[in-house]
Amino acid sequence: MTSERQLRVLAVAVIISALTIPSRLSATAPVLLVSGLEGGSGSTIGPGGALYVTESAAGRISRIDPQTGAVTTFASGLPPAIVGIGGAIDVAFIGSTAYVLVTLVGPDVGGDDVVGIYRVDGPSEFTVIADIGQFALNNPPGTPFDVPTGLQYALEPYRDGFLVTDGHHNRLLHVTRDGVVSELRAFGNIVPTGLAVSGNRVYMGEAGPVPHLPQDGKIVLIEPRSPTVTEVATGARLLVDVEFGRGRTLYALSQGVFPVGDPPGAPALPNTGALMQANEDGTFDVIADGLNQPTSLEFIANTAFVVTLTGEVWRIDGVSDPPYGTAR
Repeated sequence: MTSERQLRVLAVAVIISALTIPSRLSATAPVLLVSGLEGGSGSTIGPGGALYVTESAAGRISRIDPQTGAVTTFASGLPPAIVGIGGAIDVAFIGSTAYVLVTLVGPDVGGDDVVGIYRVDGPSEFTVIADIGQFALNNPPGTPFDVPTGLQYALEPYRDGFLVTDGHHNRLLHVTRDGVVSELRAFGNIVPTGLAVSGNRVYMGEAGPVPHLPQDGKIVLIEPRSPTVTEVATGARLLVDVEFGRGRTLYALSQGVFPVGDPPGAPALPNTGALMQANEDGTFDVIADGLNQPTSLEFIANTAFVVTLTGEVWRIDGVSDPPYGTAR
C-alpha cells in the first residue's frame, strides 16, 4: 500500500513537473503551405492580407497567398546573406511601402553593402534610408562583440519610424524614416530577438546567451517612459519571435534545443522548435512542437504562420482561445 509520505512526495513531483514543463493546448496539426524558399527569415502581413517573407540567401522578398500558398516575387536584388545568416533578414510595411532590414553584409564580414534599412521603391529598386552599421561603428555597445556592425534581427513599425533589435550588440534601437538612429535601450547579454507592439508598449523576445536555456527564453515588456523592463513569460528555448494572436493573446516562437558546442548564432537542432502561448502567470503552454528551425511568426485571425530557416512556411489553424479558436 502506498504510504502517506509517498503520496506527498508524488504530489510534490507533479507540482514541480507542472512548473518546469509547459502544458500543451489544442490546435490543428501544422500543415505545410510553402516549401523551397531560399533561407526563410523574417515576415509580415502586408497589403491585401498576404504574407511577405524575406529569403535571405537569395536577397529576395516573396509574397505568399495565405490560403493557397502561391508564391510570387515582390522584390529582388537585395544583398544576400554572406555568412549563413543575415542579408535581408526582416520586412515591414508602413502603409503600402515596404522596408527591409539588412544585416551582416558590410566589410567586417567580407561584404561591401550597407547594413541598415532599405526602402523598396520597385521590384528591384531600393533606397537605403538608415545606415545602422555606421551608427554601430560610431556607438559601440557596452557588451563584448565580434562584429562591429552588429547583427540586427527584427524590424517593427513604431511611432515615426521603426524599432530594431540587435541580437549581437544586445540593444533596442529606434530608427526614423529620415535615417536618424538612436539607442532606445541597452541590455546585458540577453540576445534580443522578435518584437510586437501594442500602442506605446513594446514586447520583446529574448533568446538568452548560449546555450539558450529555457529559463533564459523570455518575453519582456518595455515602456519607453519607464526604466523598468517587466518579465511577461519565461521558458521558451531560443525564443526568436513574439506576436499577438487574435484576442490580444501573446505567442512566442521557440527555435528549440541549441547544439552543445556550436558557436553563437548557430540554429537550433532540427525539429525541436515550438509555437508557444504566454499565460498570465508568466508561464508558456505549447501549441505545436516538432517545428524545424522556425525563424518568424505571423497571425491572420486565429491562424498562425511559421516561417523556417529551411525555406518552409507552415500553417496552424485554431490557435487562439475561445471565442477565437478551439477549446482547451
